[in-house]
Amino acid sequence: MAIRKSILLYFGLIVGLIISVFPFYWLVVMSTRTTAEIYSFPPKFWFGTHLIDNISRVLQNIDFFGAFLNTLFVAGCSTVLVLFFDSLAGYTFAKFKFPGKKWLFVLLLATMMAPAQLSLVPSFVIMAKFGWVGTFKALIIPGMANAFGIFWIRQYAEESVPTELLDAGRIDGCGFFRLYWNVALPILRPALSFLGAFTFIGAWNDYLWPLIILNDERKFTLQVALSSLNGIYTTDYSMVIAGTLLAVVPLIILFLFVSKQFISDIAAGAIKS
Repeated sequence: MAIRKSILLYFGLIVGLIISVFPFYWLVVMSTRTTAEIYSFPPKFWFGTHLIDNISRVLQNIDFFGAFLNTLFVAGCSTVLVLFFDSLAGYTFAKFKFPGKKWLFVLLLATMMAPAQLSLVPSFVIMAKFGWVGTFKALIIPGMANAFGIFWIRQYAEESVPTELLDAGRIDGCGFFRLYWNVALPILRPALSFLGAFTFIGAWNDYLWPLIILNDERKFTLQVALSSLNGIYTTDYSMVIAGTLLAVVPLIILFLFVSKQFISDIAAGAIKS
């Protein structure tokens, strides 16, 4: 019976792995084919020989490296700000008592229920009033804190940061920010690793808001720049998919690094506990 359960478990894991990896594998295969081969039937499931040609046409049609640096700057700044403000707010909600705490948290959760698209027009009007349309500030500052991140850190800190440890720090003379920086943040590292990866990937893949707010090609992010590869009447899908592959590779590298860090932090916490 135990052997049968193990076989079923490994079979399920293998099936899940194949389902998860196949889209990326298919992306790589299509990026090595021509558009005609992509449309051919039956589909070809092995790699072609046109990857270098497709990538070279991407680099000829858009300023890929300029857009890459723009996206890296926006995503990096957004991630750093979100990690700071969300961890600070989440830690405060979890470990401190203040008037209106319950209702503020309920209001915070309520903002998660509203679709982000509803705020596009008001947000654009505010950015126009500030004179930030066409600048990176309009991409970074409105997203420097979010309800999900605060909720996530609050839930993690509530269970992981011992109140006794904070009390001991206060006895030693630590103030609010000293407790936050030296006591809470090291314990919150696994949660911050996940939140950082989640925020960076979201900012990297963001398309709609940069498309609305940016009006200078030199400041285009990757997703906006790649969208310009779509022709008015025809689209060279092999070139578009090759550009998509180039945009996805950094995220794969980030995921591999963060997942390793995330697992090691959890393991270290388990050993300490």
